[in-house]
Amino acid sequence: MILVTGGAGFIGSNFILDWFSQSNEPVINLDKLTYAGNLQNLAITAGDERHVFVKGDIGDSALVTKLLAEHRPRAIINFAAESHVDRSILGPEAFIQTNIVGTFRLLEAAHAYWRTLNEAEKKDFRFLHVSTDEVYGSLTEHEPAFTEMHRYQPSSPYSASKASSDHLVNAYHRTFGLPTLITNCSNNYGPYQFPEKLIPLMIVNALAGRSLPIYGDGRQVRDWLYVADHCSALRRVLKAGEAGETYNIGGWNEKPNIEIVHTVCGLLREMTGGPATGDYLDLITHVRDRPGHDTRYAIDARKIERELDWRPGETFETGIRKTVRWYLDNQDWVASIQTGAYRDWIEKNYIQQRQ
Repeated sequence: MILVTGGAGFIGSNFILDWFSQSNEPVINLDKLTYAGNLQNLAITAGDERHVFVKGDIGDSALVTKLLAEHRPRAIINFAAESHVDRSILGPEAFIQTNIVGTFRLLEAAHAYWRTLNEAEKKDFRFLHVSTDEVYGSLTEHEPAFTEMHRYQPSSPYSASKASSDHLVNAYHRTFGLPTLITNCSNNYGPYQFPEKLIPLMIVNALAGRSLPIYGDGRQVRDWLYVADHCSALRRVLKAGEAGETYNIGGWNEKPNIEIVHTVCGLLREMTGGPATGDYLDLITHVRDRPGHDTRYAIDARKIERELDWRPGETFETGIRKTVRWYLDNQDWVASIQTGAYRDWIEKNYIQQRQ
């Protein structure tokens, strides 16, 4: 059995679905169900005895300790995090509490549990911490991509909180011997992504005839990783990764945001026939750039390829086509999460910044 934290979120739920497609090993899913956690993502597991859902916070030490003692998992995969840069700028405290304090308390419980295992179980146990390339900061146009040895230079409260959690995980390995693994991934996209992130926001807004807000000139470059590829990489790291190591996971798809938006609009035009009048591209609206906006992220994923024999299976062209198709085919899922709170957030963060 494994314990997955944050398993009702975008990447976590995709990981659980992917896990069950590859394994019959049960999963304990601990999730606080904040705005981005959605059990509808896991509706297909209803009645599946392999999936044990527990509503709770990784910062609840008593609950985590109880779950570890009762279920005795062989691994913990920590997805639980506040993850949106814009929200961290408007309200950093939640990011400090979840990403730093929560990770610390989870590590404390994991360490105490690990110490109760016999020697064989201790050797096999893993604490896999899922992190981000944003901890490395920003690259200029021609700088080489981030390797695992790149210096941490976080720019936002979000990336600073994730950098802090990475340091804690490393410290628990070096000081206490806890068998940890860290992965730093690039920008994920795919099914079940909450539509505050770039790609689903563009799809949802375009279909509704609303503006497509782009920060600044839209030339910020990101590496794009299809979420199913991320899940396969995590399974590989969990199986074969060396304790104490960090593995960068990327898609080898560096693209500027404005190109992503143009691609999404083109696919929507192809798949829907386009809006009644005009073109989806006409909806693009440039808004004031966000503070401290990183210019470029790029992942050098050669270590995981060399040491663990993993490469992404999707190109950006195949992954983005699957993603747009999924959102078109799952309009009810989108509608179900667009509550008043979601609409208020979009209004506050984008519309009021329109240039």
